[in-house]
Amino acid sequence: MFFSLLFISLTVGVYSDHYDRTNMLPDRTTIVHLFEWKWKDIADECERFLAPKGYGGVQISPPSENLIIHKDGGRPWYERYQVMSYKLITRSGNAEDFLNMTKRCNQVGVRIYADVVINHMTGDNPENIGTGGSTADFKNYSYPAVPYTIEHFHYPFCSIHDYNNAAEVRSCNLVGLKDLNHGLSYVQTKIANYLNELISLGVAGFRVDAAKHMWPNDLKEIYSKLNDLNTDFGFKPKTRPYIYQEVIYYGQEAVTPSEYTHLGDVTEFKVGAELKNVFRGRNALKWLVSWGEQWSLSPSDTALAFIDNHDTQRDHDVLTYKESRPYKAAIAFILAHPYGVTRIMSSYFFDNKVQGPPMDSKENLLSPTINEDDTCGNGWVCEHRWRQIYQMVAFRNVVKGTSIKNWWDNGNKQIAFSRNGKGFIVFNAEGRDLVQKLQTGLPHGDYCDVISGKRNGDTCTGMKVSVDEKGYADIHLPGNVEDMHLAIHVGKESSLQFHRE
Repeated sequence: MFFSLLFISLTVGVYSDHYDRTNMLPDRTTIVHLFEWKWKDIADECERFLAPKGYGGVQISPPSENLIIHKDGGRPWYERYQVMSYKLITRSGNAEDFLNMTKRCNQVGVRIYADVVINHMTGDNPENIGTGGSTADFKNYSYPAVPYTIEHFHYPFCSIHDYNNAAEVRSCNLVGLKDLNHGLSYVQTKIANYLNELISLGVAGFRVDAAKHMWPNDLKEIYSKLNDLNTDFGFKPKTRPYIYQEVIYYGQEAVTPSEYTHLGDVTEFKVGAELKNVFRGRNALKWLVSWGEQWSLSPSDTALAFIDNHDTQRDHDVLTYKESRPYKAAIAFILAHPYGVTRIMSSYFFDNKVQGPPMDSKENLLSPTINEDDTCGNGWVCEHRWRQIYQMVAFRNVVKGTSIKNWWDNGNKQIAFSRNGKGFIVFNAEGRDLVQKLQTGLPHGDYCDVISGKRNGDTCTGMKVSVDEKGYADIHLPGNVEDMHLAIHVGKESSLQFHRE
């Protein structure tokens, strides 16, 4: 059997820290998308769980008024992406609820990133009322609550069919949604005013929905009109909002992420597309030694890395909570690797791709209930509360600023690497045990594996790993256990003690 041991960090990639531009606290690194949560529930979650577990920020669902849509006896998730106005009123809450959330989350060091839908308004729909009571004249492209009229949209009206035609992608209607003309100063100002209201209310930045469907120069004009972040919420003077733009790209399209990286970060969809093959066993883990730009990913300092999001978990072949073993391993890999800024998905259970979030008989969103084991109820998955995920969020915080060292693989689907004296992780995607003496790069001592359990005082609820004076440890990771990985680090969640001469 072929074994490789690599000590040259250039081989596995050296990355600088990307977190300063995100406006997260210096000891935080990861965003969680609390999809369709109410603002009050997000505030509660910031205080009771996200801050204590080291999460850096929350991506929230779109806060602007949306069209109410009924389908198959429910309210589909995509109604939040059909804009009636820029009023801050949705099923998640109103402006007062929003301010309460940003105050409470920022006070405990968790930033808020708003998902903003600025490419388009609604499609045509038999129902015509928004979550704030606004109406529109769909046929005549009239949205009086903004107001927008027909001259504020791209004309002649067209639909996107050819993704090899950049002009069509950026100037035609996306799946029937009425496409705004962002080249108009009036439209730019209306959008900037909306984003500036969110800045005044304490957000740290924005996920820009459907950015690939807008011309980069138009977005540049909109971004130039944005205010600095509000110092009342703990941001330093002259801090710019963190912007990450949805640019879906798997190759062979006219519009590419590189056209947008001078404006902000881009969402790197190929991360989830590639890692699904690796952790489902279709590709050898050994190839991850070159993970990053060599896999045709966006440069690390421009990328938001994620496994799944609210779109891909429904319409694409990616790992989700429904395949928990490879899903947890893939998330562990992106959290252990220095590539990009990381985002975790937090979902609700769904049986069909249009199903909306849990709601009561009056169509009000249900709050997640919290079980004794820290998991969620009431129809919410809450992947961010899974031990194997939040423990890796802490791992990433501990190893921040370090490069990959001590790469090892068995020539196939077993790998290990360290993060330069701060952390060490092992993956076993084979159906047989991994038994190997490996260089961890960690100080001499005993460590709790943060995947199989937790540190509990001076003991471990899961596996314990002992590191000798030279940094080596005997690793035994069975091939048939719940999780295909183990991780240890020098932080308080893992390190039991240090033995010093």
